[in-house]
Amino acid sequence: MSHEQTLPPTGTVAGGGSSKGLSKRTLGVPALVFMIIAASAPLTVVAGGIPSNFAVTGNVGIPLSFIVLGVCLALFAVGYAAMSAHIRNAGAFYAYIAQGIGRATGVGAAWVALISYNAMQIGIYGLFGFASASFVNAKFGLNVPWWVTALVGFVIVGWLGINKVDLSAKIIGVLVGLEFVAVIVFDVIAFTVSPEGVSGAGLAPSNLFTAGVGAALAFSMAAFMGFESAAIYSEEAKDPARSIARATYIAVGIISLFYAFSGWAMTIGTGPGQIIAESQKFGPDLLFVFLSGHGAVIVSDIAQVLFITSLLAALIAFHNAVARYVFSLGRESVLPRGFARVNARHAPVAGSLTQSVLALVMLAVFAIAGIGSPLGELYPVLTFFTWLTNTAAFGLVLLLVLISVAVIGYFRKHTAGYSLWTRVVAPALAALTLGTVFVLIVVNFNVLIGSDGFSPLSWILPALVVVPGIAGLFWGLRLKKHRPEIYRGIGFGGAPDTSA
Repeated sequence: MSHEQTLPPTGTVAGGGSSKGLSKRTLGVPALVFMIIAASAPLTVVAGGIPSNFAVTGNVGIPLSFIVLGVCLALFAVGYAAMSAHIRNAGAFYAYIAQGIGRATGVGAAWVALISYNAMQIGIYGLFGFASASFVNAKFGLNVPWWVTALVGFVIVGWLGINKVDLSAKIIGVLVGLEFVAVIVFDVIAFTVSPEGVSGAGLAPSNLFTAGVGAALAFSMAAFMGFESAAIYSEEAKDPARSIARATYIAVGIISLFYAFSGWAMTIGTGPGQIIAESQKFGPDLLFVFLSGHGAVIVSDIAQVLFITSLLAALIAFHNAVARYVFSLGRESVLPRGFARVNARHAPVAGSLTQSVLALVMLAVFAIAGIGSPLGELYPVLTFFTWLTNTAAFGLVLLLVLISVAVIGYFRKHTAGYSLWTRVVAPALAALTLGTVFVLIVVNFNVLIGSDGFSPLSWILPALVVVPGIAGLFWGLRLKKHRPEIYRGIGFGGAPDTSA
């Protein structure tokens, strides 16, 4: 007999998960925090994202941008965390929007989330393949193509995706811990070197809020992607009523402060007067060149290995997120119910395998398309990685805005025990500030994908997110008309909402 099972609709607690399916009470707050931070990929952001931001925007105030965005996301977390005590559903964004705005809108949001998380996860394979192949080729004198090492990562991620989630959490915890050590070592050396002295230029508002502030904030926002993912594991958390909120607040605080401090350290180590030019010259290699140039070659080599494992940790985290969205949609019959299949390890095996197949197809497409490309070795970074991850950032920030509105809608009906600040003020401010960031991403999208001037990609890529979202909205309305029994369960784990 097969160990797999397809979930029947079962009772839920405030829209929570079913009594069967995903592992129950598996992840504590530390594990959730590590899963969130892994998706954010600390070493990837510090070594790759921050120098790229300096290089493209010419803005010395990049470190301060993480504090500004951290405040915006802390406002978002107020209502988001409060809702997490009531809604326990692996399709977090989808369920929150369905219960706060409407079921049809929730289905549209589910398509946006699926596209966005898949784009983020799959796009990272481009940078992972490039970084790992470059390291192997440089150290062993080989000529391994980027897609070969990307496939090695693909196999590891796929295997972990069909195993119990705490195995992924343990591996991710180790990798993230090592990433932090590597960045802290860099920070210490940077402040020791400080060729122009310790300066507050990187944290000065006058340096951030210049003509390039829009692109700077749009770039920096990508560093936070995945911070919201604790709620995706609400059905597997040990104490979902408290742990989701705690993990989200802790992660936002750690991410914003750590990136701000490390970005500031980078300006100190290179010199505020040189940071833009050096970033434009070396790009993502700046951190490793810096370490090698100051006698820490072995540390540089270790940091490069951890840069690769940082990307692997992010791949695992986003793979798990996609698998749980697919599981949730299958359980509620928004997707065919076969997608709700789990295995003996309580892993969402159908969702995991679906994501793996899609990733493999996209890897093959970009590998074939890159044959003979004039971009040479940088092809997977400048196309595969850049295009897909910025498309994902576009979609995920749109979802953050919708959730902020959904919080207000949800607490209009569930006011008990919550202040006006939690129910209305904080989510309204979050919708306003994150809406501004979303507009900045739209306006600067051509900059984010490395295009000079207008490019068809600047509207084609966002359309890949928006069009499925609109289609999902109409699909939800169709379910309302023709399959009301399914429609009533949307966002409630497949169990019809008795208050509907």
